Amino acid sequence: MFFRREKPVVLTFEDRLSNLRRDGFAVAAKGAGKAAVMRQACAAVVREGEGGRITLEPVGVVLGNEIGELVDGGYQKFFQTPSGHRSAARAEQLREVHAFVEDLRESLGLTSLYNESLGSVNEKHVYDRVEGRDAGSQRPWRD
Repeated sequence: MFFRREKPVVLTFEDRLSNLRRDGFAVAAKGAGKAAVMRQACAAVVREGEGGRITLEPVGVVLGNEIGELVDGGYQKFFQTPSGHRSAARAEQLREVHAFVEDLRESLGLTSLYNESLGSVNEKHVYDRVEGRDAGSQRPWRD
């Protein structure tokens, strides 16, 4: 009896988008190699990168016509849009976003990391209440 390794199947971007549609996501193309993916109140932008790699850019809750990304304020989590609109994150929204991201990663064939599967993670941290401290030209720690 001979054992042979199966050849890995290389999925194209369109194949991945059709997998998303099959799994119940609403998919809208936004140009070459970019698509908006929605389910219920959650949304993400899926982009094809170098070598066919898939990246998820903003992932969060739909606020108006924008996607609000999760921001950790130190004392509370918020959803913040690129235009600056902020909304307090509720527990059911965090559960929805967490389930959305897990299902999205599975449908796209991406690896789920242990620390991300524990709960809602965010890329932006705003722990102090001094707004615009890092944006200006006055930075005392660099002088």
